[in-house]
Amino acid sequence: MPSATVHLVRHGEVHNPDGILYGRLPEFHLSELGREMAERVAGYFAERRNDGADIVHLVASPLTRAQETAEPTARELGLTVVTDERIIEAENRFEGMAQVAQQIRHPRHWKSLRNPFTPSWGEPYSAQVERVMSAVHDARTAALEATGGTDAEAIMVSHQLPIWVARLAAENRRLWHDPRQRKCTLSSVTSLYFDGDQLTGVRYEEPCADLLPRAKNIPGA
Repeated sequence: MPSATVHLVRHGEVHNPDGILYGRLPEFHLSELGREMAERVAGYFAERRNDGADIVHLVASPLTRAQETAEPTARELGLTVVTDERIIEAENRFEGMAQVAQQIRHPRHWKSLRNPFTPSWGEPYSAQVERVMSAVHDARTAALEATGGTDAEAIMVSHQLPIWVARLAAENRRLWHDPRQRKCTLSSVTSLYFDGDQLTGVRYEEPCADLLPRAKNIPGA
């Protein structure tokens, strides 16, 4: 059976001085720290390649922060960034709102919070899993075609929530969760391992762990 690995990378820190839940809004660029994270991720994959990994396919969400995170890896590995709408950030009714944690306490927002299982405030978790895993399987196929059949690796630069629910589904866990408990830090790597079409394992790493204390992260962003 042809083996392949698809690495789901979360983008780096975004320049967001107003603390906005930016969601799918355009033109939110990486911060200086975010660019440092992107370079660190590129080094992480360059080291993998030097150790023998055949990394042949690179995909990114169309959003600016994902494209900018992918650029150093594309340069380091000599790959072209393929843009895929299916790994874009989740829809969220609170998009564009600043200080979300405080704002949603107002009664006018309670209707959007009525069902945490779907969730009622945004794109259903199940829909996110469906689109992300469809893109993952296409990336796996593209990587295998590029290598001629086995031990291929692809990288996909996406966003916290779509990556996290894809991991939950891969590990046969429930999709609803406390957003504060997501294990998907900035520029983290969630790797999905395949034998043929069969998902056989998940691995999580944080190449930028030492940079995280400097980050001004917005929950859920």
